[in-house]
Amino acid sequence: MSKPIFERDPSDPERQKINPILKLALELGPLVVFFFGNSRGEWLAERFPSLGEIGGPIFIATALFMAATVIALVVSWVLTRSLPIMPLVSGVVVLVFGGLTLWLHDEQFIKLKPTIINTLFGVILLGGLFFFKTSLLRYVFDSAFRIDEEGWNKLTFRWGLYFIAMAVVNEIIWRNFSTDFWVAFKVWGFTPLAIVFTMSQMPLIHRHSLEEAPEK
Repeated sequence: MSKPIFERDPSDPERQKINPILKLALELGPLVVFFFGNSRGEWLAERFPSLGEIGGPIFIATALFMAATVIALVVSWVLTRSLPIMPLVSGVVVLVFGGLTLWLHDEQFIKLKPTIINTLFGVILLGGLFFFKTSLLRYVFDSAFRIDEEGWNKLTFRWGLYFIAMAVVNEIIWRNFSTDFWVAFKVWGFTPLAIVFTMSQMPLIHRHSLEEAPEK
């Protein structure tokens, strides 16, 4: 029987787990590359003329972002022989909107990407919770938290609302501020907000945490 391409259910004992720190690096790495590409775009263009042919800093950053996203997915596949669902969805949107950005030479498409991804994640989490009675958030945090079903449901609901809120914030930022400010906020604004929001959920996680099973 062939192994599944996508990551197994968190409750599956055969699910391959990845080090949480490495997992975080794979998820944040492409964002850091995107920020570096935009802030040092002219420097990169001088040293790598082929990058300069792509366009200005935001377009160089977009190309590097797409490459880093693919590399992160490949590394995940090599380590676990499966594709993580949430990063895969995000990666597909990055490649589609990044490709449109480079093809049409219109930075608006890459700016819309966080809106699309956050809205999509919010709808997926809330839809899975209300229509399928399952917490898809477990696929993201199962290696970090061990909590009961009620806890996962509450946490999924809150994260679903959080993603919708971040979609609205992205729309406000990119439509009212400069490209450089949007790029900086994408890396240094959204990430700290996610960390603060995660920390604010620790009381809920603590209340619904499960005791570690004793070793036999």
